[in-house]
Amino acid sequence: MTRRFEELDWQQTPIGEVSLRRRLDPTLDVEVHEVKLGDEYLMSSLFTVAEIELARLGLAPLSDGPLDVVVGGLGLGYTAHAVLQDQRVRSLVVVDYLDAVIGWHRKGLLPLSAELTGDPRCRLTHGDFFALTADAEGYDGGRRFDAILVDIDHSPRHLLHPGNGGFYTAAGLRRLAGHLRPGGVFGLWSNDPPDDGFTATLAEVFAEVRAEVVAFDNPLQRRESTNTVYVARSSP
Repeated sequence: MTRRFEELDWQQTPIGEVSLRRRLDPTLDVEVHEVKLGDEYLMSSLFTVAEIELARLGLAPLSDGPLDVVVGGLGLGYTAHAVLQDQRVRSLVVVDYLDAVIGWHRKGLLPLSAELTGDPRCRLTHGDFFALTADAEGYDGGRRFDAILVDIDHSPRHLLHPGNGGFYTAAGLRRLAGHLRPGGVFGLWSNDPPDDGFTATLAEVFAEVRAEVVAFDNPLQRRESTNTVYVARSSP
């Protein structure tokens, strides 16, 4: 029997107090996993549609594999899991800044943990995604990838840390594009509506750019909510 509420873990991290909670939602009669940073909600298993769409939309433009993929931001694991559902994927490197989050999955505390840690194609890496992007060695010894999918900040303008801002400039995006193979794809999740200014910045770097609005049911607010997935492809 599931408890109505349980704090599965709490840790002090470089960005503040992070906690993983599990609760039974009495209205929906479903088990919900949530991550909080201090008093702020970072993610919830109630809202995973756009995270999954980030993987689907990001991999859709690519031809037959094998594909090598990076996911920036592990979280509850829904984007990484969706990537692994694509049989073209040969390897997946998942980078997360918080060792605590990787630890949750290695301890099997989340619904998708066993599938992620048990898939030989998937490697969970503790590191600063933005620092690795700026490094010539990148995410794995300098090798290039077919897709880099990112779900870390709330949006290009609503950042978890001010230091992340340089990534969303033309110079930062050029550094990221340098880790892609020709024709490779950069995908980005955002909690905000499409941002024309950021789309224009993407167009300075990538050959093809689009912003997809992803709609999903919000049972807490009893209405439809939306996120944005940006998909940018480099020149073949």
